[in-house]
Amino acid sequence: MKVSSIWEVLRVSAKLGLTSFGGPIAHLGYFHDEYIRRRKWMDDKSYADFVALCQFLPGPASSQVGIGIGIVRAGIVGGIIAWLGFTLPSVIVLVLFALLMQGFDLAHAGWIHGLKIVAVAIVAHAILGMGQKLTPDKERITIAAAAATLTLLWPAAYTQVMIILAAGLVGLWRYKRNPVIGGQTIQISVGKPFALTCLSLFFGLLLALPLLRQWVNNDWIALFDGFYRSGSLVFGGGHVVLPMLEREVVPTGWVSPADFLAGYGAAQAVPGPLFTFAGYLGALSHGIAGAVVATVAIFLPAFLLVAGVLPFWNGLRGSSKVQGALVGINAAVVGILLAAFYDPLWTTAILAPADFALAVLLFIMLVFWKLPPWVVVAAGAVGGVIIGLL
Repeated sequence: MKVSSIWEVLRVSAKLGLTSFGGPIAHLGYFHDEYIRRRKWMDDKSYADFVALCQFLPGPASSQVGIGIGIVRAGIVGGIIAWLGFTLPSVIVLVLFALLMQGFDLAHAGWIHGLKIVAVAIVAHAILGMGQKLTPDKERITIAAAAATLTLLWPAAYTQVMIILAAGLVGLWRYKRNPVIGGQTIQISVGKPFALTCLSLFFGLLLALPLLRQWVNNDWIALFDGFYRSGSLVFGGGHVVLPMLEREVVPTGWVSPADFLAGYGAAQAVPGPLFTFAGYLGALSHGIAGAVVATVAIFLPAFLLVAGVLPFWNGLRGSSKVQGALVGINAAVVGILLAAFYDPLWTTAILAPADFALAVLLFIMLVFWKLPPWVVVAAGAVGGVIIGLL
C-alpha cells in the first residue's frame, strides 16, 4: 500500500465531500465521473455491479460505494480515508447548525419551515428518479406499492427488514433467469479471515447492543445502539433512514419533532451523504461528543459490511439468483421511500395551501429548471419566511 495512493484517495474523496450535492443517486454519478471515467480505478460494468451490491446491503449506499472503491484502491486504510474525506465536510456544517439551533431557538422560525418544505420537494424528486429506473414494469410497481402500504400500516421496528427480505424472495423467484453480464475481475487486498471478522462484528454488535442497552441504563450506550441499529437495518440509505431515526430520537425526547425536520431540511443544503444527519442529531441531543458517537455508530455498519463482502464480491456478482433478488429489493426501496415521503415529511411540512404551492415551485426548480440544490434550499428558506409573514 503506497502513501501516494492513500493521499490520492483523500484528495479525491475530500473534493467529492465538498461538491457532491443532490443526494445518493447524484453521488453515484459524481463517483463515476471522478473514480471511473477520469481515473479508471474500476471498469464501468464492475462499478455498476458494485453499486447494485451496495444497494442490496443495508446502510448508506453511496458511502458504501465510496468506501469500497477506497479499499480497492488503497486497502482498509484507503476505505477509512475515502469515508472521512466524503463525510467530514457535511458533518462539520450540520454540527454547527445544531449548535446554532440550540443557542437561538430557531425551531419555529419561518425559514426552518421552508427547509422542511424543501425536504418534501427533494424526496419527491428522489422518488421520481428511482421509480423510473427501479420500477419500470407492473410487477416491480406492485412490489413498491405493497412495500409502501406495509410500511405505513405496520410501523414496527423491523418492518423494513421483513419487507426487504420478502421483496428479495419475490425478485429471486421472478427474475432469477435474467441474463448476467460479467465484468473484469477486481483484485481485493482484504483477506477472507479479516472479512469474516468484520461480518461477525457487524452481527455481534447488532445483537448485543440492544441487550446491553436494556441491562445498563446509560445514555451513551442507548445513543450508540440507536444509531448503529439505524445504519444496520435501513436499506436504500439516504431518505429511507428518516423514519427509523425519527423513532430513535423523538420519542426518547432527545430531539423535538420540529428540530428533527429542521435538521433534515438543512441536510439537503450540504454536500456529502445524508447519513451525516446523524451528526446533527447527536450534537443536538448530546453535544459535540454526541455528534462523534452518532456519526461513527451510523456509518460503522456500512464499513463492516463492505469490508466483509468485498472478498466474496467477484463470486456473488456472477450469480443470476443474487441479481434477481436485487431487482425485487430495489423495487421495495422505492416503496419504503414513498411511505417516508408521506409520513413524516408531508404530514409535518405541508400544513396549508401556501406550503403546497411552495413545494410545487421548489419541485419545478429542481426537476425542470435543473437549478443547483443549494439554490433550491435558499429559495425554500426565503419562501418559508414569506409564508410566515402572510
